[in-house]
Amino acid sequence: MRRKVESDVSIEMETSGQVPVVLRFSHVGFSYESLPVLSNVSFHVHEGEFVAFVGPNGSGKTTILKLVLGLEQSQEGTVSLLGGNPKRTRSLVGYVPQHASYDRMFPVSVGEVVRMGRLRSSLHRYTKEDDRFVQEALEQVDLSNLLDRPYSNLSGGQRRRVLVARALAVHPQILLLDEPTANMDKESETRLFETLGRLKGKTTIMIVAHDMSIVSAMTDRVFCISSHGQEGLGRTVVQHKMVPEPEDTMKLRVLHNEDIPGDVCPLKENEEQQ
Repeated sequence: MRRKVESDVSIEMETSGQVPVVLRFSHVGFSYESLPVLSNVSFHVHEGEFVAFVGPNGSGKTTILKLVLGLEQSQEGTVSLLGGNPKRTRSLVGYVPQHASYDRMFPVSVGEVVRMGRLRSSLHRYTKEDDRFVQEALEQVDLSNLLDRPYSNLSGGQRRRVLVARALAVHPQILLLDEPTANMDKESETRLFETLGRLKGKTTIMIVAHDMSIVSAMTDRVFCISSHGQEGLGRTVVQHKMVPEPEDTMKLRVLHNEDIPGDVCPLKENEEQQ
């Protein structure tokens, strides 16, 4: 399957059955000098999936983020993002960082923060099309009424949703969120997942988070950065099974003691059973 990207470069995307594969790690190994971090990591993500990557601090989550975004290069194996090298295709990823530092005294509005997502170079001049994309992105996160509000006046949950809008302003094929609910109250978390629920199926959504035993019912698959394997050789990635949470129908419980190999594809298995 070929997809047209903004740079007019055609990218060949992998397919598995009828659903394209947008991200694939194949036997990836990565070390920082003499410190092994990842070893023999293999997994893939399909177009439109909602997946979660979980693991404790220091487990390698940040390294996986950097590999997906093309900020680091694996020493072993390959990483394919939208059918190409992540350095070439990362412009099609909308990234929402865990922390976004800003000067509370700097007079920047919500609309101006979101418009930053449209900035392609220091020479870029904003157009009416950019303004339209900004408005659409704010509508997607249900904050269009705050277009001219000072960013510093927002609550922490609202600021996080503005950052999601900034990522959506580029019309990404993949939305990557780092610890999206960190330090959020319950209402803000609910509003964020309502936003993600409207995007599910239209955009591939990847959430990276600290160890979780409960995830949103929207989650299709959970990947855990595991220490399985020989000591000193880095961590690998496994899938975990999920079951409905009896006390909350909007949640799934992650069975951390029941592993599925990282590159096993439940979607393909379901197709074969039909």
